[in-house]
Amino acid sequence: MASDFEGFEQDFAVLTAEITGRIGKVPKLLGDEKKLMVANVEKQLEEARELLEQMELEVREIPAQSRGMYSSRMRSYKQEMGKLEADFKRSRIAYSDEVRNELLGDDGNSSENQRAHLLDNTERLERSSRRLEAGYQIAVETDQ
Repeated sequence: MASDFEGFEQDFAVLTAEITGRIGKVPKLLGDEKKLMVANVEKQLEEARELLEQMELEVREIPAQSRGMYSSRMRSYKQEMGKLEADFKRSRIAYSDEVRNELLGDDGNSSENQRAHLLDNTERLERSSRRLEAGYQIAVETDQ
């Protein structure tokens, strides 16, 4: 059981690395290339979701004494999946902002700086929240 889970973990790691690489390329592409890349990323995100579901099923089959460790891993994988989906959404928005600015002839330098600061602060807040949740989970597990 645990070896199946570890195999799924390896598959998930490879898949998320591919998705991350493709997400970085999305804002730089135009037209049909962009549409194709977006479709590929959406397909891979769906594969990752299915893989997470399979991993959850495996965790349910693991004996109760070692299930806690695997459950905490699953939580981190779900958080990583959420981050990938948010990054994908941002990469698509970044492209649409560039097109809008081109069409409107808007320089948008100050708004881009504000947007960048907002995104940086949001990411920092998300990381801090994840650390707090992980710390809380460790405290709960230690209590048990």
